[in-house]
Amino acid sequence: MRKTPPPVAELPLRDEETERAIIAALEECRPYLQQDGGDVELVRYEAETQTAEIRFLGACAGCPLMLMTLRAGIERFVQLRVPAVRRMEVL
Repeated sequence: MRKTPPPVAELPLRDEETERAIIAALEECRPYLQQDGGDVELVRYEAETQTAEIRFLGACAGCPLMLMTLRAGIERFVQLRVPAVRRMEVL
C-alpha cells in the first residue's frame, strides 16, 4: 500500500525557495506599510537558524512601533505562509 505524499506546504523548501516564499509574503504586507510611507525588504534568510532578517524602510525605519509591527503583524503573517520561518529579526 502506497503512502500518500504530504501536502506541499509540509515539504522542506530549499533556501532559494524559502526566500522567494518570504518575499512573496512580504509583498502582501507592503501595501499596508506603504500607506504610512514605509516599506520592508528581506535582507537574507538563514536556514540553519530558520531566521529571516528584514529591513524597514522609509517611515517604518524610525517608527517606535516597528517591533510591534514586526512581531504582531509581519512575523505572524510570514510564518503562516512560510512555516520554515521560525523567527524574524530587524537589521
